[in-house]
Amino acid sequence: MRALGLMSGTSLDGIDAAIIETDGEAELTPGPTLSVAYTPEERAVLRAALEVSKAWKPDEPMPAEVAEAERLLTLAHAQAVRALLKESAFGPQDIDIIGFHGQTVLHQPAIRRTVQIGMGAELARLTGIDVVNDFRSADVAAGGHGAPLVPLYHQALVRAAGIKESIAIINIGGVGNVTYVGIDGSLIAFDTGPGNALIDDWVFRHTGVPLDKDGAMAEIGEVDVDALQALMANEFFDRKPPKSLDRFSFSPAAVEGLSPPDGAATLTAFTVEAIARGIAHIPGMPTRFVVCGGGRHNPTLMAMLSRRLQGGVLPAEDLGWRGDDVEAEAFAYLAVRSLKGLPLSLPTTTGVPKPMPGGIIHKAKA
Repeated sequence: MRALGLMSGTSLDGIDAAIIETDGEAELTPGPTLSVAYTPEERAVLRAALEVSKAWKPDEPMPAEVAEAERLLTLAHAQAVRALLKESAFGPQDIDIIGFHGQTVLHQPAIRRTVQIGMGAELARLTGIDVVNDFRSADVAAGGHGAPLVPLYHQALVRAAGIKESIAIINIGGVGNVTYVGIDGSLIAFDTGPGNALIDDWVFRHTGVPLDKDGAMAEIGEVDVDALQALMANEFFDRKPPKSLDRFSFSPAAVEGLSPPDGAATLTAFTVEAIARGIAHIPGMPTRFVVCGGGRHNPTLMAMLSRRLQGGVLPAEDLGWRGDDVEAEAFAYLAVRSLKGLPLSLPTTTGVPKPMPGGIIHKAKA
């Protein structure tokens, strides 16, 4: 099937769209991709929805700010689909299914609650293509963490590449996560801690720029060891996987009072130390660490990570993968799996009691 995946992550940087051809199992053929950055106005609406969601109680209706963000988000994704189709010369009739992740505004698996906004039925109507969304709810309702969901696609990429060694795939988006694929094909995955979100928020607050481009601010700062130790004093890091996080699971309070460069350097080191602490939960040491997601564009972060993991760290492109597009590709892959009733998550990836299918299908035409 030809599937189009859409991903908007916790970094709030924009929408990634990717087309792949897949059977939802071993066959993978990459196709065209497109990234669309959010405008400052769109990012502000999404940030407002995230802030309001912190206090959103389960028995309350959707807050107005979240409803507005959902409407805007759905329209932006429809525009991204149209732009990718136009650029790739495909028409709606050439795409079998869209995998629409939406935007996570609330993730509370401990009380079996997770919310990804995005109107699947409306996206199907606007694009003329069937849509699968709501990938996480079934997992969380069954007692899983609902995250991370990309590991099955990571495993498929490793198999397709013919890799015959143990490998860790580190994704650094707003939140960090790791997938371990053992030499025997075993699969373990979990969130490691903060990714780019705390760094982005810090830099935005001090400069109005939405991210630390090229790690420039962190590069001129110094890591405050005491603040880093305080940040790492969180029981999450000692908790055995599977485990997952919300974008706001960690407070930057420990770096308040530091200069902007020192705060950026310390929060960057926090992301790295959290990943390293996570790797300690993996059985055996991977021979390679492959980095996907926006964090791999930050040379300061990548240099810190390589030093902390003592080498073996490489960007996804070194394996021929498209590091910015892996998650969008994954939701195209998962949409096909959803159509076929195949599992989207496993006990070793989300802690769900048994392999769990999921997703809700919205038909473009009744």
